[in-house]
Amino acid sequence: MPRPRKWRKVCCLPSNRRFGPLDSPADMNRSVNMTVDEYETIRLIDLEGMTQEECAERMNVARTTVQGIYNDARKKLADSLVNGRPLWIDGGEYRLCDGLGTACGSCRRHRGGHGFGEGGPEGF
Repeated sequence: MPRPRKWRKVCCLPSNRRFGPLDSPADMNRSVNMTVDEYETIRLIDLEGMTQEECAERMNVARTTVQGIYNDARKKLADSLVNGRPLWIDGGEYRLCDGLGTACGSCRRHRGGHGFGEGGPEGF
């Protein structure tokens, strides 16, 4: 029996979940799909300047897991940018933090809506 996947703790949902060329129709067949946990690794590592180790601690997973998620996310971003494909952020195995933890100082600042994906408002 395989080990169950661990939920990834995510601070916030993106306020916009579709990105891409302005002249591109919303063609789902051409789009690149990024999960919310992939988005979170990009946000924490590239925007917030965290190391993979710090990101892993924040997301409550192993550093090697973050490394894999981050590599997948970067590849998807590159595909979207280089090939002019729309990028959608949706789904994944995540749970939103409750915004009360001391480990996450940006929860209150970044809280988004709860309207999509497999994750939900359940806190950690």
